[in-house]
Amino acid sequence: MTDLTAPKSATVSRAGAGRARNYATDLAARGEPMVWAMGGSLAIGLLMIVGILGLIAWMGFTTFWPQPVAVVTAKDGKVIAGEVFRDETYKPSDDQLKAMTPEQQAVVEGAQGYAERTLYRVGNYDLYGEDFQWRNVLDIASTEYPADFFYLERLEWGVFIGRVTSMTLAGAETAAPSIDALNEAISAGHDRRAEISRLKTDEIGHNSEKIEELRLDVKSATLSYGANDERTRKIQAEAAEKTRILEEESAKLNVHLAELQAEDAKYFATLTDVGGQTKQQPLSSIVRLYKPNDMSFFEKLGTYFGRWGEFIFAEPREANTEGGVWPAIVGTLAMTVLLSLLVAPFGVMTALYLREYAKQGRLVSFVRICVNNLAGVPSIVYGVFGLGFFCYVLGGTIDQLFFPEKLPSPTFGTGGVLWAALTLALLTVPVVIVATEEALAAVPRSMREGSLACGASKWQTIRWIVLPRAMPGIMTGLILAMARGAGEVAPLMLVGVVKLAPELPIDFSFPFVHLDRSFMHLGFHIYDVGFQSRNAEAGRPMVYVTTLLLIAIILLMNAAAINIRSRLKRRFAGSQF
Repeated sequence: MTDLTAPKSATVSRAGAGRARNYATDLAARGEPMVWAMGGSLAIGLLMIVGILGLIAWMGFTTFWPQPVAVVTAKDGKVIAGEVFRDETYKPSDDQLKAMTPEQQAVVEGAQGYAERTLYRVGNYDLYGEDFQWRNVLDIASTEYPADFFYLERLEWGVFIGRVTSMTLAGAETAAPSIDALNEAISAGHDRRAEISRLKTDEIGHNSEKIEELRLDVKSATLSYGANDERTRKIQAEAAEKTRILEEESAKLNVHLAELQAEDAKYFATLTDVGGQTKQQPLSSIVRLYKPNDMSFFEKLGTYFGRWGEFIFAEPREANTEGGVWPAIVGTLAMTVLLSLLVAPFGVMTALYLREYAKQGRLVSFVRICVNNLAGVPSIVYGVFGLGFFCYVLGGTIDQLFFPEKLPSPTFGTGGVLWAALTLALLTVPVVIVATEEALAAVPRSMREGSLACGASKWQTIRWIVLPRAMPGIMTGLILAMARGAGEVAPLMLVGVVKLAPELPIDFSFPFVHLDRSFMHLGFHIYDVGFQSRNAEAGRPMVYVTTLLLIAIILLMNAAAINIRSRLKRRFAGSQF
């Protein structure tokens, strides 16, 4: 019989006396495995990002550092001179093994069938027909670094590696000239080349443009008034007289240009390669000249920064594998800024309507689903749409209405910076819409109600209360849109980007911003140099340094936008954004 007067704790103790309690909890229930998994994934992702950025930075920053020139003599007597480009371990083929000596075959067999070889950049493409040559380490008899070898960067045919045996200045020949005398003569040659370029582009080219404008004026008058109209005949007569004057002036300029070119041909250097072949090189076509094996640290530093200056501010040459990327920088910045100016109002207005004005229901939900799905459409699809709609439909209509005299040559009916910016605006507008909607939804409802209670209209509330507090979130969407748009290449290949643009989309001629012009882009420049150049090895350093520059430009633009967003955040520190 149970004792009802016994303490309740004693009863519970006796009831559970035969059962052991388990105070441990399952490890999965506490979440530690997932925490470690997510932390490990984050660490791996960060390491991958740091690794690829570190590789790009290392390869980019070391590209322009002057390297020594080695003279390599093979055991069969063949001699080459060049920069060490890279080393690799490879497995010789059967034919290569048969061509080796028994001692070399034994070395390869001892290395499990592998051998080492070095790739040298020998340059002198006009003499050899190739820029690079491999040398098996086992075939090398000796390697020297002579101090009298020159490294010449030229406007054409790439670099030249060899000796400068003489220099001729207006008929006066100097044997074994000093490097100071050569650099002085090269500087004078650059002045002659600049004068020749000015005559071709600024004067003769400008006259050609005026003649073309006169021709278009006559064609426009013919289309407007008819060929037999008095006004058309008057315009024709005036255009013919002006054209005659311009042609006479251009003829005189061409004579002067021929004289300058003949004078420039009298200034040249005689070059000799390591094998004794000679070549006469015009001094005006030499970009830079130095002795890589006889340079101090500060001389190398000066050459290094000089190459960086040329890379940023000069035009490309040698199929974009050498020279600078200034047109690509201007084109990238112009397209990205225009993209931002187009995508911001479209994205913000769409998000404002969907969040603040549209009646929430199935239709609005369907629109939001479509916007989210647009973010996953391949970028090349936008390029095809931009080519068909913007270039052919809108551009063709604009040409027929406003530029009929230029047809069949298109003005806006082909790729240009305007159509490229509009295409990328369509590509990135879903990002801005989603970010703006989230920012608008984060503004407390009490602020809206307070503003409306004070007598403000709905637009006044949005304008002065909602938008300022949502602006940091809107800026986040714009930053993401800029970053994606600046790095896109596939759609640009269809709507305006070109390998080499003779004219910039922004210059000092009226109207200063030329929306109809094609342009160069750093992203397409990377693709072109890496996959379309005649020599992938020659273009690889330019790929890394251009990638580094593109990343730096995107980071600078994003940093400016982030700074603006931070300032806006500080203004409304009490809000959620």
